[in-house]
Amino acid sequence: MEQNRRDFLKASGLFAGGAMLNPVRGYGFNSAVDETIKVALIGCGGRGTGAAAQALSTTQNVQIVAMADAFKDRLDESYKNLTAKKYKNAAGTVVDTKLKVDVPEDRKFVGFDAFKKAIALKDVDVVILATPPGFRPSHFEEAVKNNKHIFMEKPVATDAPGIRKVLEVAEEAKKKKLNVVVGLQRHYQANYLAAIKRIHDGAIGDIVGGQVYWVGSSPWMKERQPNQTEMEYQMRNWYYFNWLCGDHISEQHVHNIDVANWVKKGYPVSIQGTGGRTVRTGKAYGEIFDHHTLDLVYADGTTISSQCRQFEGTWNKVDEAFVGTKGRIDSFDGKKTILKDYKGGVIYQHDDKGDKNPYQVEHDELFAAIAKGEYKFADAENGAKSTMTAIMGRMATYSGKMIKWDEAFNSDINLFPDKLAWDASPKILPGPDGLYPVAVPGKTQVI
Repeated sequence: MEQNRRDFLKASGLFAGGAMLNPVRGYGFNSAVDETIKVALIGCGGRGTGAAAQALSTTQNVQIVAMADAFKDRLDESYKNLTAKKYKNAAGTVVDTKLKVDVPEDRKFVGFDAFKKAIALKDVDVVILATPPGFRPSHFEEAVKNNKHIFMEKPVATDAPGIRKVLEVAEEAKKKKLNVVVGLQRHYQANYLAAIKRIHDGAIGDIVGGQVYWVGSSPWMKERQPNQTEMEYQMRNWYYFNWLCGDHISEQHVHNIDVANWVKKGYPVSIQGTGGRTVRTGKAYGEIFDHHTLDLVYADGTTISSQCRQFEGTWNKVDEAFVGTKGRIDSFDGKKTILKDYKGGVIYQHDDKGDKNPYQVEHDELFAAIAKGEYKFADAENGAKSTMTAIMGRMATYSGKMIKWDEAFNSDINLFPDKLAWDASPKILPGPDGLYPVAVPGKTQVI
């Protein structure tokens, strides 16, 4: 429910000495300051650049004022791409790009501590967190500490200690009334919202089974370059190292696992499954598996089957399906989003005409709320618990064991390096043959 600006300020504790502070700015800013919503981009890869462009494409007065990345070349490429785009104001008029992207050299930060410098800028209102997910817990913590509204990409961590940190910080964000949106964009996608509302209203009865899939091809890979340290190599090729990525079951399949949790209105109590490296076995593919198959078991005994794999030249599917006591849904693919009863009748069919890109919608709604002085979004808890579900699945396939929620959640295995520096060593290192240790079901310990 929308509040007016003064009510929002009172609720947020944003009064100081009787002076009204700007709700867009947060703590310590005077309402006389212009109402441009100023953004710092943390993580300047493809997804970060895309998220920044989507923030700039909302109807609000948004401006990127700072950028941070571990690598200068990534930041420079992102800046080049962002400044090459054309942006419109709320009236639909193309505006000077400098009004949308104003990042001079002294607000371009490079290195492992770059995020702190960008987040600490007092005129930054919102941060976009889009680095490899292993950094998400510490970056989220820094953003909330500095009273910023947040858009952060999924997944939100790569191990259980990281998940616990995100949940702890999420509570602080709620207390401060900081909007937090997580890039599980199906929650902002019209057909999912319409269909799942009807499922929750009982249209197909109690959910008793289902399948979720992300089966497709392999993403990018970076070959090792001469003179790279091990830390730089892993950072460049981050998708294939668990401390950075969490395995594709977490980095990618979390979307579909999250839908299962959303439909079931809860999180699995146990998971068992199998996986391995069948196709991607070379040095450049680090330690992650190329396929996982799981049974997600929920508190009421319902089992949802999960598949994810990254093989070239094979059958592809990215979708979800669920079976209820009164009907079923076989797809969430646009107009194929149909709830049916068991006599063949259509309970609901989604008309996707006019549906907006959910990647854009999540930014539209976040920045609209901020502009209105409205506290509306607290996505971090679900983002953390769905990420934990994916991590739990990885634990199950890596170990070959049935993994229960409590033991997975309370695991003290921390994948993150003890030190972040270009000459420091990550915890996983290649052997003399250049190959990295890979999990062996039945032998690997994950708890």
